[in-house]
Amino acid sequence: MTIRNLDALFEPKSIAVVGASQRPGSLGAVLARNLFNGGFQGPIMPVHPRHEAIEGVLAYPSVEALPRTPDLAVIATPPDSVAELVAAFGNRGTRAAVVITAGFGEGGDGQGAVRRQAILDAAKPNLLRVVGPNCLGMMVPGIGLDASFSHVAPLPGNLAFVTQSGAMVTAMLDWATPRGIGFSKIVSLGDKADVDFGDLLDYLAMDVQTRAILLYIESVAHARKFVSAARIAARNKPVIVVKGGRHAEGAKAVASHTGALAGADAVYNAVFARAGMLRVYSLEELFDAAETLSRLSVARRRPDGRARLSILTNGGGLGILATDALIDHGGVLAELSEQTKAALDACLPVTWSAGNPVDIIGDAPGRRYRAALEVLLQEQEADATLVMHCPTAVASATEAAEAVIETLATTPDTGRPVLAAWVGDQAVDDARRLFARHGIASYETPEQAVQGFMHLENYRRNQALLMRVPHPERDVAEPDRAAARATLEPALAEGREWLSEAEAKTLMQAYGIPVVATQVVADPAEAGAAAAALGGPVALKILSRDLTHKSDLGGVALDLEGEAAVTAAAEAMLQRIAAAAPHAKLEGFTVQTMCRRPKAEELILGVVDDPQFGPVMLFGHGGTAVEVIADKALALPPLDPMLAEAMMAETKVYRLLQGYRDRPPAAIKEVADCLVRLSQIVSDIPEITEVDVNPLLADAEGVIALDARVRIAARKDPLAAPTARLAIRPYPRELERTVALPDGADIFIRPLRPTDAVGLRHAFRQLDPEDVRMRFFATIKELSDEMLARLTQLDYDREMALAAFTAPEPGHQGPGHHGLGVVRLAADPDNRRAEFAILVRSDIKRQGVGSVLMEAILAYARDRGIGEVCGSVLGENTAMLALCRKLGFSAAPAGDGTVAVRLDIAGRPENALETA
Repeated sequence: MTIRNLDALFEPKSIAVVGASQRPGSLGAVLARNLFNGGFQGPIMPVHPRHEAIEGVLAYPSVEALPRTPDLAVIATPPDSVAELVAAFGNRGTRAAVVITAGFGEGGDGQGAVRRQAILDAAKPNLLRVVGPNCLGMMVPGIGLDASFSHVAPLPGNLAFVTQSGAMVTAMLDWATPRGIGFSKIVSLGDKADVDFGDLLDYLAMDVQTRAILLYIESVAHARKFVSAARIAARNKPVIVVKGGRHAEGAKAVASHTGALAGADAVYNAVFARAGMLRVYSLEELFDAAETLSRLSVARRRPDGRARLSILTNGGGLGILATDALIDHGGVLAELSEQTKAALDACLPVTWSAGNPVDIIGDAPGRRYRAALEVLLQEQEADATLVMHCPTAVASATEAAEAVIETLATTPDTGRPVLAAWVGDQAVDDARRLFARHGIASYETPEQAVQGFMHLENYRRNQALLMRVPHPERDVAEPDRAAARATLEPALAEGREWLSEAEAKTLMQAYGIPVVATQVVADPAEAGAAAAALGGPVALKILSRDLTHKSDLGGVALDLEGEAAVTAAAEAMLQRIAAAAPHAKLEGFTVQTMCRRPKAEELILGVVDDPQFGPVMLFGHGGTAVEVIADKALALPPLDPMLAEAMMAETKVYRLLQGYRDRPPAAIKEVADCLVRLSQIVSDIPEITEVDVNPLLADAEGVIALDARVRIAARKDPLAAPTARLAIRPYPRELERTVALPDGADIFIRPLRPTDAVGLRHAFRQLDPEDVRMRFFATIKELSDEMLARLTQLDYDREMALAAFTAPEPGHQGPGHHGLGVVRLAADPDNRRAEFAILVRSDIKRQGVGSVLMEAILAYARDRGIGEVCGSVLGENTAMLALCRKLGFSAAPAGDGTVAVRLDIAGRPENALETA
């Protein structure tokens, strides 16, 4: 991932264009017209071997003949000429190019793919960045740059639009321009040969001209790069995405329940949610959502996830429409408290609706709107209020709008947003203009307003996941990784695709997922003997690596009791399987004690290896009808308990787990722990490609897995890191180590985890105020939840924080209970430069903890190939400055009483650049 030279794309001082034409109606002519008439103030230099001028501007016969080096090149020439031009511009010092031309491998054309690689090879030596090929171009309206062949020029504004499809640019501009919607940047990525969504998300995240980022995505090529950049961007500003091709799933061998349920579009949903983005489904919805998020408070979402709306209206029909839309979108009509109802009784006519929606009758004047809204704004059971108005002959729409505006201006902010829907046309124009002028989110219909509320709630939910502060980790045993590997290796050596049921259960047990005891037998006689030894009712299942769903073929028999019954059932099973699947290789049977949990819910836990995003977790309602019920949720690993429970909360079966009628609540935390452990399995073992744990029984007694299926495959790249396939880099356990201090005492160093947030807050409270000022350059009394999230929710691909703890007690794994200090390193998207920060507990300073932590983080920087480590230190922090000098940092005054320190890290190639 890199943003290198993207400033030349968005802030060029000069431009060259190759392929501009004088032929009316041609692409080259439209491109030239847009470039020369967009208002760009720098020189635009046409390159053309035959024409003396383009659009009245002197043309030059070649790149070499240009009088100055352009920052940006725009190329629209035949495909075979593009690579040579890219090389020529790169040699001149040009740093970015937009390639409009098609013919670079679209539709699987082999020769085009060769041309595409030639462009990359030509650009790489000079780090020239390429947008396209096969794109509509790009625009920066604020500086008059229109390097596109769009038929409509965009208005300047503060929305950035990045699209894979050029057609979406023209469709979007057709829609947005008449409505006065403007843009900071518009980029058509085309084939994404080099510059892709990840690069632009990184750039736009820090772009002060961009308030929100809008994306149209058809596919993502570099999953980890995209997710990492999206998580960074979504922490800074709203990122709203439309995904094209929702129903075009890639070819997939559906050999498990998980594979059948985890469609490609559902995976994208999980990706967008984990990254903190908001997904919408149309261009109009895209802009509505951007408007909503820009005008309404994105406060923390309710812990129970409910989206509760109070509705104030002068028309009962509007209230009904809004209620229907709310329920359709998964929202909840807020229940008004008795106190609220009494207050409304006191200020409204006796004919008001006496409930939510609050119908204040069609003749409602402005003062009635104000009185009712003042009451509803204090209702604790509502997360937002929708105020609606329909025109009547006896009440002014404008007066009602003014009353809403005045009420919001004079009422203390409760953090619960207010939306408006003034329904009609000419009669409500003035009211809508008033709302826009005062920054109040306003909509034309009740349905649009409710959709806006749900956009806000869905965005809040995703942001809450992104910025969560998990509880401290529960004590769980470390997995037996050696036993898991020993179970896997024989199957891999045999080239098997599936583990046997017994092997799969052994693997689950190694990671702490409870499973029912299972015996493997060779024939019916052994099955009967095993049943006799177990005693009581048993379950009998056929054992075959060739049979995916055993019950469908009569390969499962339940509630068998006694040796004779089991033997007979096994013999009959052999006959059924021989008839139904004559080519299946049968390896015997499994016999297990019947697990009688009549009040348990049947769940499914699973993993599927998505071709774009790698392993994806699944949770849902299990059992044999799992595909029919299709009650499921997906999430990207790695998971922690809070993420796991948030994933579970998206399903209907989660509500059943909380208890109903005569069923007490199930062991929800234990189910979440199983999801976390399954996520650890796929993080640790790259050969695992698919998992079904179905059913997992969950009730008040706990959880137990009755069956498990595990699909495996040899690693495609044995040299790649085991976690390379994951879209989010998991906790880097390999960085854990025990280190000796100068006095001989051992300390334990490991990367910071999200679950360290509570401990970090406690440690912060123990610091001397002066130490806090030295670290944060300000007086801070408490770490907010948002600060804690930013400090502990690490993207291990971008940043690292190493924490030091007292050494563990003898016989215990992991760190001790007492934190000693933390050092952080945040790298830029290019991985060229990283900034460090360090904080050591006040009572243990000068014991060597800071020095050990700094040496550890510098070693990590070298391993990551970071070129330079830098930091800012207060000039009065003499101890830190002395440590920096000891470690080889240079120091120079930076103003404001700070000293800039920097250290060159040896061994990093100067021209290291990741291109897509």
